Amino acid sequence: MRIKVRVGLLAAGVVITSIGWAKAQDPNADTTLAPIILESESDDILVQEGYVAKSDRIGTKVDTPIVKIPQAVSVVTQDQIEDQKPRTLNESLSYTAGANPNTFGYDSRYDAFYLRGFPAYYTGLFRDGLKQFNGPSAWFQTEPYGLEGITVLKGPASSLYGVSGPGGIVNLVTKRPKDEPFHEVETVIGQDNRYQAAIDLSGPVDEEGTLLYRLTALGRKSDTHIDGYPDDTFYIAPAFTWKPDEDTKLTVLGEYSRSVTGGTAFYDNPSYGTVSRTYAGDPDWNDFTTKQGRIGYEFEHRLNEVVTLRQNLRYHDVDADLQYSGFYPAAPTRYWGHYKEHVKNFSIDNMAQFEFDTGPVSHTAVAGFNYSWTDYSARSASSFVSVDDLKSQPFFFSGSQEMDQYGLYLHDQMEWDQWTFFVTGRQDWAKSHSVTAALTEIDSTDSAFSGRVGISYETEWGVIPYANYSRSFSPNLGFVYDTSGVRSVARPTVADQVEVGVKYEIPDTNAVITANYFDIKQTDGVVYDGTFDADGNQVQRQLDLHSRGIELEANASFDNGFSLIASYTYMRMEIDKGLAGTVGNQLSATPNHIASLWGHYLFEDGPLAGLGLGAGVRYIGESYGDDTNTFKNDSRTLMDAALSYDFGYQNPDLKGLTLQVNAKNLFDTQKAVCSAGNCYWDEGRTVYGSLRYRF
Repeated sequence: MRIKVRVGLLAAGVVITSIGWAKAQDPNADTTLAPIILESESDDILVQEGYVAKSDRIGTKVDTPIVKIPQAVSVVTQDQIEDQKPRTLNESLSYTAGANPNTFGYDSRYDAFYLRGFPAYYTGLFRDGLKQFNGPSAWFQTEPYGLEGITVLKGPASSLYGVSGPGGIVNLVTKRPKDEPFHEVETVIGQDNRYQAAIDLSGPVDEEGTLLYRLTALGRKSDTHIDGYPDDTFYIAPAFTWKPDEDTKLTVLGEYSRSVTGGTAFYDNPSYGTVSRTYAGDPDWNDFTTKQGRIGYEFEHRLNEVVTLRQNLRYHDVDADLQYSGFYPAAPTRYWGHYKEHVKNFSIDNMAQFEFDTGPVSHTAVAGFNYSWTDYSARSASSFVSVDDLKSQPFFFSGSQEMDQYGLYLHDQMEWDQWTFFVTGRQDWAKSHSVTAALTEIDSTDSAFSGRVGISYETEWGVIPYANYSRSFSPNLGFVYDTSGVRSVARPTVADQVEVGVKYEIPDTNAVITANYFDIKQTDGVVYDGTFDADGNQVQRQLDLHSRGIELEANASFDNGFSLIASYTYMRMEIDKGLAGTVGNQLSATPNHIASLWGHYLFEDGPLAGLGLGAGVRYIGESYGDDTNTFKNDSRTLMDAALSYDFGYQNPDLKGLTLQVNAKNLFDTQKAVCSAGNCYWDEGRTVYGSLRYRF
């Protein structure tokens, strides 16, 4: 049992500390207490206990128990992140039902994950409730160490969040200031000359606790298993919270980071549907440098018992410089390329929350307006001669797009006895101005209404059946090609979902089990078709998709030190409209079966007290390697493990000191995975050790 410290102010101004005891006190019993565990999560907008999330704002925009939300929600908690030590957002989602981060093999440049079979990396990534826009290549890099949780809302969510994808949204919860002192330093050393150091500091600035701070920073220097492919990062994220009274709060969240990874993560495909061990990149021309920053705030003020006002605002900027190379048309003939892209985004969300009753029905309603502006532009150069020749080539304009989006939304969640009803509606407008590489200007205007209705019923046994209908709407950045090869601005993607399910919060136990069935129909989805245009960019096309399946998930953290995550997804993703020869087929790289199981046990007493053991298994079923379904990807089973030791359990002088070793793909399973006919390799076994001190 993890023991949390909570420091609070009584009405009389007396400071007290409450400690949860591991056992009831007996005068004849051993009164030795397990060491106090300092938790790094703030429990501000995401309340969590071990591997189980209790309440969150995603899905409702107000603090709501997750089991009462009539839609599937999965959460990667802070404890899970700390136990599994993911290096990327993709790795963080590896044990989440409905998520598939395994489509492109090893590629640390991008977090290219899928939700319920749909690509979600462009339209489904949010941070602190605001959409995080990615350009075609300038993606905002996610550092898991800077997160205190990840919330995954499954299925269409445009009724509240506007632009988003059919499969759902992944909301990154930034580490926030804590109202109690928290200090952490950590070092990581591992294979491939990986050296990393990090700090995480938080607490009150003044004695009254009206001003809180948090500073999270990380530096990493690392090679990878690919020659000339680095994984270097500098990351710093300051945050401040001002609470002049119990009704007002302002939190400022910032970040700056610079990362350098490899520019090419591709291996030579000597023939269709096959991949060799010949790396396609040039180690001497292979840096992908990304500079990014974000700054914003969250403001909240409770006017009275009925009305609360909130405003969330953020500006972010990503500058990407990509050096890449490959074989043309096959090895050893080589080409080199240089691509630069700049993405800017401004988002603001204004909302008012109303709490009131109409007879026996309790209402929590939200009315809001949000606006976002996005701009990206790109330049490129290429050479089929040499790197030196490339450096002498001028950059050519490769396209740009500016988009304005507006949205008005209303949401009402009603509770009557054991019933909960959700009704949500939103109207979106989007305007874009695009310029192609050929300097053709295109203006477009799109609008759509997105709705959601949901219902759930809480039985006396803790079983909560639910059902919902929801819709998504997403204008797309970038360009697509039609069947005749004409390039144009991508049309908006829309989708409708029907979902039924059940959630079971086991009484008197910190455990939740969920099961659901979903059916999603999408129109004008954007996918890569596996070919490249004259500028070396992957060709995107639009098609209609139909996804349906079931998801099973369990999360638990028991009092005996054992925590568990289990998930299973069965899904069938079919092409309803697409290129000739693909209609009725299954979309490539979308397995019918994905399952995972992770368990972690912490010895809390006895001679092994402080020892932590973790083990996990991930199964990714077979899938098709292309949309014509001419060949298949093999299934694969990957094993993960963790071993940790908290020295404070045996020696009070070393409290807060923890040594941990994590291994991913323990048995070094490496297989090819192909998507749209392009094939990649899984990453092999990785082992890293960390030493953490909290005080």
